Amino acid sequence: MVRVLLLSLILNNSLFSQENIDTIYSINKNIKKATRLSAFVPGLGQVYNKQYWKIPIIFGGYSVIGHYIKFNNDMYQEFRTALVYETDEDALTLNPYPNFSQSSLERNMDFWRRNRDLLIIFSGVYYLLNIADAHIFAHLKDFDTNDNISLRIKPSLKNINNTNVVGISLNINF
Repeated sequence: MVRVLLLSLILNNSLFSQENIDTIYSINKNIKKATRLSAFVPGLGQVYNKQYWKIPIIFGGYSVIGHYIKFNNDMYQEFRTALVYETDEDALTLNPYPNFSQSSLERNMDFWRRNRDLLIIFSGVYYLLNIADAHIFAHLKDFDTNDNISLRIKPSLKNINNTNVVGISLNINF
């Protein structure tokens, strides 16, 4: 039984022409290349896929995320320094936020650190989305979008059991 199965698989594979195998190999090679380029430098896979309009979106996103990571880190450092000044019992160091108690300073410090850390995680997710975008659109580059594939939605009137029924008709043409 196993021999018959293996023999049929071998015979079926030999029916493909060399041109089809080369085409499939080159498509997979292009998909892998777009994915690797986008993993190496964000946006490079989109350049390879000739989707140049996505590059400003990608780098704009990284700029915004980077700006807010820096802002949250600066605020974290500021409240951390204020907490150190509050708790060091040195008369020469003054807390820049005199209206904040020690617990308020700790809460603010934790708030800004948590936001910074979440944005760092989000930048990693954004990086993975960039790679996934290049990979998916490399797959869709050879997708057939001619006019032979269509979907038409029309109202319909059917006569069922001597009563007229109004409905919606979906016509799919391949």
